[in-house]
Amino acid sequence: MQVNIHEAKSQLSKLIAAAEAGDDVDIARKGRPAVRLVPIRNVGFCFGTLAHLADTVPDFDKPMDADELALWEGGR
Repeated sequence: MQVNIHEAKSQLSKLIAAAEAGDDVDIARKGRPAVRLVPIRNVGFCFGTLAHLADTVPDFDKPMDADELALWEGGR
């Protein structure tokens, strides 16, 4: 469907609904298509996508052994 800018201003909600439903919605300026309304694909966020890495995270509450502590403190 093609509508002019004036009509698009007054019918924007309907045009958005049409685009979301899969219709091609072109907005024209002086009878020539200028822009197209297209829906944004909602991919969302999925929690747990990195759950397989949970076992590789170190336990930060566990005390360091003496050798590692010495490295952090500048010793060798």
